[in-house]
Amino acid sequence: MTTVVLLGAPGAGKGTQAVLLRDRLGIPHIATGDLFRAAVRDGSALGVQARRYMERGQLVSDEITVKMLLDRLAEPDARDGAILDGFPRTRVQAEALDAALAAAGSQVDRALLVEVPERELVRRLAGRWICSMSGHVYNLAANPPQIPGTCDLDGSNLVQRADDKLETVQARLRQQLAALADVVDHYRDANVLAAIDGLQPIPDVTEALVAALAAARSAG
Repeated sequence: MTTVVLLGAPGAGKGTQAVLLRDRLGIPHIATGDLFRAAVRDGSALGVQARRYMERGQLVSDEITVKMLLDRLAEPDARDGAILDGFPRTRVQAEALDAALAAAGSQVDRALLVEVPERELVRRLAGRWICSMSGHVYNLAANPPQIPGTCDLDGSNLVQRADDKLETVQARLRQQLAALADVVDHYRDANVLAAIDGLQPIPDVTEALVAALAAARSAG
């Protein structure tokens, strides 16, 4: 089994690449948010515990998250490997995941970082605008409206949520990038990190990620 951790800051395109890699490699994409929702929906023992955190507006504990990940990795469709997305987010979580995988006779085989400069991340994240009438979403960096400030579909004014304003995006990124750097250092120290230029076109990023995995298998 090949366990891959996919890393990247908000706005780096990590979610897009996770789905593309899943389809390309034929292994499941395991996002912790999806795990939580499925466990709560199914009413599993871990789901009941996770629900308590979620109902209080708290993050699900690392212990519960790691147990859910191990349970998911033990399912038949993950026999050949899996792509972990959304965990770990901190060095402590990375260490907890390493310990749990080692106890199960496994390990993180490759950590893939989709690397995008902070300035570009801010441009992407702060470029989100929503039409005031129906909620159609635009991004000035990816899919801008034909007429600035106006929805293509219903002609209403475009507005920006408080969370998408420049100052908010910059403050949130500073916090998230510091934690990401710690996780990146952890996997670099373990000699399993591969950093990919996330400024390339999406298909080129995918090819680079696949090549990094192939190189890791050859070296192993």
